[in-house]
Amino acid sequence: MIRYLTAGESHGKCLIGILEGMPAGVGISEEEIAADLHRRQQGYGRGGRMSIEQDHAQILSGVRYGVTLGSPLAVQIENRDWENWRDVMRVEATESEEQSTPLTTPRPGHADYAGAVKYGQRDIRNVIERSSARETAVRVALGAICRKFFAEVGITVGSHVVQIGPVKAESDASRLTPEEINRLADASPVRCLDKAAERRMMEIIDEAKSRGDSVGGIFEVIASGLPVGVGSGVHGDRRLTALLAQAMLSIPAMKSVGFGMAEDVAAHFGSDVHDRMFAGSDGSVVRRTNRSGGVEGGMSTGEPLIIRVAMKPLSTLAQPLETVDLATGQEAVALRERSDVCAVPAAAVVGEAVCMLALMNPYLEKTGGDSMSEIHAHNAARPPRPWV
Repeated sequence: MIRYLTAGESHGKCLIGILEGMPAGVGISEEEIAADLHRRQQGYGRGGRMSIEQDHAQILSGVRYGVTLGSPLAVQIENRDWENWRDVMRVEATESEEQSTPLTTPRPGHADYAGAVKYGQRDIRNVIERSSARETAVRVALGAICRKFFAEVGITVGSHVVQIGPVKAESDASRLTPEEINRLADASPVRCLDKAAERRMMEIIDEAKSRGDSVGGIFEVIASGLPVGVGSGVHGDRRLTALLAQAMLSIPAMKSVGFGMAEDVAAHFGSDVHDRMFAGSDGSVVRRTNRSGGVEGGMSTGEPLIIRVAMKPLSTLAQPLETVDLATGQEAVALRERSDVCAVPAAAVVGEAVCMLALMNPYLEKTGGDSMSEIHAHNAARPPRPWV
């Protein structure tokens, strides 16, 4: 069983990730992890933090001679910005007069207010440091390890941006493999496959920046190569849709998740929504459409998995919104932290990572095995049509 934990604050010394349950025999290197971390740092509309950080995940345990051992993996990403925040984020106790001025004006839309109430904090710095999306860097590192596992069994995952603000892309990614999608998307400043929409998206980001505002959007994650029957329809918490939706919504600022046609299914008759089945020449089942997004009844259909995720505009604004000062009870303006204008392209890369982390357990439940050799043997022994 795969389990993972992350630790660390946005401006603390480092981020730590622990990944337990990865089968033995998966080849992995720090350079391969760094490639995905670099992709996460790109994107038009990112803030100044990305010019400071050069994320690199150091593997601390679980790997020997470039291959996983089956024991827990631990990775560490140093925060370079820690040097500028030593006094503010020091671990050691200090005299009260040496502490930084408490932050007491929560940002609407952020975890500031609810977190301060929940944990009884007078300084919302104690809330915002951990609720920051900076934490997703270490999830991308752990997801990169899962990517190497899935490559061993023929499963690939990619992503691209389909909307920023009101601008929607017209490109059709269904004809492309996830590797092709990533190659094209990574070459775009906004990770969009539609060049005309790319230009308009950048203009919307520029407009938001000039207004001291932020802008959100929608990205799509595609996973190809999943066998039929990953997930389960017998219990709600084992449904693939439930597992993936929970994973996507665990990313900060994500507000909705859909599969295939997503919310568009509500406007059509069933005959226009469901994917008809046809007999292949070898007796297999063939689909000519994938409106379901590769999932039926909480299980994979064998078609590409297509997940759409909507991200809200970030809640840290250069022109802050009205709020209440928690120290005085008086109306005020929200605090202003360094932030991105738009992080949808980066969120798409994070979406790939959490998709892969979420797929690990249902896939291993289907295939079984504590090592790659055992998993390959189980896959080879599985009949393609068990009812024959």
